[in-house]
Amino acid sequence: MHPMLNIAIRAVRKAGNLIAKYYETLDVVETIQKGTNDFITNVNLEVERLIVEVIYKSYPQHVIRVKGNVVRAGKNNEVEWIIDPLSGATNFVKRFPYFAVSITVRIKGRTEITVVYDPMRNELFSASRGQGAQLNGYRLRGSTARDLDGTILATGFPFKNKQNFTNYTNIVSELFIQCADFRYTGSATLDLAYVAAGRVDGFFETCMKPWDFAGGELLVREAGGVVTDVTGDYNYLRSGNIVAGGNPHVVKSMLLILRAALSEALNIS
Repeated sequence: MHPMLNIAIRAVRKAGNLIAKYYETLDVVETIQKGTNDFITNVNLEVERLIVEVIYKSYPQHVIRVKGNVVRAGKNNEVEWIIDPLSGATNFVKRFPYFAVSITVRIKGRTEITVVYDPMRNELFSASRGQGAQLNGYRLRGSTARDLDGTILATGFPFKNKQNFTNYTNIVSELFIQCADFRYTGSATLDLAYVAAGRVDGFFETCMKPWDFAGGELLVREAGGVVTDVTGDYNYLRSGNIVAGGNPHVVKSMLLILRAALSEALNIS
């Protein structure tokens, strides 16, 4: 096992134990509103401190980011740790047990390691570039669907940009005609992990930040899936628009609808 993967696993397991402890005692959870429909809890902050402490102890020279903010500016800026302390924080606050903690390691601008941990189910998703994706030590493979017929798709509605909701409902309507059903769960990171595990066949969402999906996109690719932006290109880290599927057939079928429906709305070509 790669030494950095080992540290990432150690960190997310400690973080997951803390999250699970708070989940049982929600009366001590404090929720702070950062902006419109944007919340953070004291649990996020405690989990952040715990993870940073574990990483910094082993790699004090590396850059550590919590979401988009640098919290440790190490001398070696070629290695970045990207932490999302609680993907699905609203679910956590509402006691909807679908959330995760994720850590991603990028080296020279390329994602090399990712770990996503669901403490409620004790499910640890992990991947190293070129080494495949795993769930609790077992190899993952994505969907084998040949088209959208019979597929389950996941998405996240634009709750921070509700002016785009009409476009989203139009897209969902178009896709719903061809697929079996939709899932909207509130954690893009876990949704992508589920794509990697074949539990969900495809996923799309727009206007996200890189840390919203950094923990999941390598999982999908290492499980044999495909990740693109809504144009079919690979600029999703910059655009924040992501389409993922367990195999190329699913992604191609989704893109045929998404590209046409979103081009005007997102001013893309």
